[in-house]
Amino acid sequence: MRQTRGEEYRPYVPADRRQPEFTAVSVVLGCVLAVVFGAANAYAGLKVGMTVSASIPAAVVSMAVLRGLFRRGTILENNIAQTIGSSGEALAAGVIFTIPAFFMWGAPPSAARIFVLACLGGVLGILLMIPIRHRLVVEEHGTLPFPEGTACAEILEAGDRGGASARLVFAGVGVAAAYRVLQLPFRLWQEQIAVFPPLLPGSSAGMELTPMLLGVGFLIGARTALLMLSGAVLGYLVLNPLIVFAAQAAGASFTEQGAPLVKLLRHSYTRYLGIGAVVLGGIVSLGSALPALKDTFSLSRMQLARRGRALPPPAVRTQRDLPAGLVLMGVAAIAIAIPMMLGSDVGFLGTIMAMICSIFFVVVACRLVGLIGSSANPVSGMTIASVLLICVVLLGAGRQGLAGMVAAMSVGAIVCIAICMAGDCAQDLKTGFLVGATPRLQQIAELIGVVVPALFMGGLLTLLDGRFGLGPDKGLEAPQATAMKTLVEGVMTGETPWLLLAFGALLGLVVELLGVSALPFAIGIYLPAALTPPIMIGGVMRWVVGRRGANGGGVLYASGLVAGDAVIGVGWALALTVPGLYEWHSGLAEGGWLGRYADAASLLIFGGLAATLWWAAISSYLRSRSPDSIAGA
Repeated sequence: MRQTRGEEYRPYVPADRRQPEFTAVSVVLGCVLAVVFGAANAYAGLKVGMTVSASIPAAVVSMAVLRGLFRRGTILENNIAQTIGSSGEALAAGVIFTIPAFFMWGAPPSAARIFVLACLGGVLGILLMIPIRHRLVVEEHGTLPFPEGTACAEILEAGDRGGASARLVFAGVGVAAAYRVLQLPFRLWQEQIAVFPPLLPGSSAGMELTPMLLGVGFLIGARTALLMLSGAVLGYLVLNPLIVFAAQAAGASFTEQGAPLVKLLRHSYTRYLGIGAVVLGGIVSLGSALPALKDTFSLSRMQLARRGRALPPPAVRTQRDLPAGLVLMGVAAIAIAIPMMLGSDVGFLGTIMAMICSIFFVVVACRLVGLIGSSANPVSGMTIASVLLICVVLLGAGRQGLAGMVAAMSVGAIVCIAICMAGDCAQDLKTGFLVGATPRLQQIAELIGVVVPALFMGGLLTLLDGRFGLGPDKGLEAPQATAMKTLVEGVMTGETPWLLLAFGALLGLVVELLGVSALPFAIGIYLPAALTPPIMIGGVMRWVVGRRGANGGGVLYASGLVAGDAVIGVGWALALTVPGLYEWHSGLAEGGWLGRYADAASLLIFGGLAATLWWAAISSYLRSRSPDSIAGA
């Protein structure tokens, strides 16, 4: 039935069957998941520049809680919980791609302003997606695959029949949490090892030994991980030594050596090369979507022209959307609220740019997630294009200096969050279409999934900036936000090193001409060298076990590793506010009890962590091959 089109498809729960759906338990559970996965993905995205889809982990956890703890719960209740829960991840992605730039400028926004930006962008994205839901989700069923939405529906249906997959998610959370508690607060073993080859001055190699990076690598796969590692090798084993040799040949010298020299080179050169490659990769990924634009907007015009005939009768439960008049009023209210809440620097002109860019790119994003999935959706490219256009327009209107940059980034943040939320909403509504949910209730759930995690985003960013730092050469790199910040500064002030950015863009262009995506390659150049090897280990493990069809259990366990690591990271940042705890922690020697063998022993312990991920993937595969697997589930 998955390949039939439109009205021919019969969902898992028929339209004429009534089941508990939008219940207090499902909403509260979804809100908790939204906050947890939102915080986890914010932390992960700020650290490694990537977020991971929360739809499947949220669906699995909701099933475990509703069925295991409360001994109740229908598939439609599970769907509402995962709809709200996955919204937290999408909101976090839009926030961390843009808002950390304000902290880097020394103008951190208040928690209230971050809440306003998140709500304006998130609600706008959801409302703009609703009018095109029927066309993309229903009429093009069997044409647009919606990979994550379809996979999530399969998980929900399998869970409704019975299953024990949630144990793998919780096991991953528990293992990662225990590992990080012993490693981070108690410093029993090292968090990072690094080497600086003496024959290549300025070069570096190493590994950050954290569960999150291992899990991220497994989730993104070997190809993307290999591209990231290739960028790191080029940046830290080729370009940095070349810069040093060129400087020495010109008669210059560097007094720093080892880690200080690598930090200097990265701050002055390498990160700009990475940003240039990121911008090029984003623009190319957006350009690759252009062939789909004509079809998308043509279909949207046709949908509006024959809306009365195309929509099924309102009596059909599975086709009830929020009223069109309410949607239009909501969009108008946001257009009025933007200048009122964000100030005169944004003003009428900024509002117009926010609405134009959001409308255009929401349509693009919703169709793209249907074609290639949320993970490959070029959010960075669409945001870059929007930010550049916004900067040019505001600069032409006389907006300059820090106020102009803040105004441009504020508008860009609204657009970026709208794009992220619209794509997530499209995937969730596809899941609902397949399982037989009520779209109107899901759309209300999506709105809740924006507001609730938005309440915590401002405090979370302030906390992370205060304890770890946001930006280059700090605890949390925030690569996308740094790229956006650099672009805005370049247009508004003209003080950006354009030559380095251009050279980085040429590197990205070479990679694109080889037929591979420049974005993961560029992020590999930008990030510190120690972050990419553990990601590569996870990616290789995904490739090896995937050859035998054993990805399922590994994906769930890896999602748990990411969530457990992020929860401890955020919790530790909060714990450091306790008087005296920071001083106690600073007095501990990292891996001191391991003595001279600290590096080797820390690697061995990390290898044990990697072995648990391998076990989760292989044991899941073996259980699926067992004759008793169905009965045992």
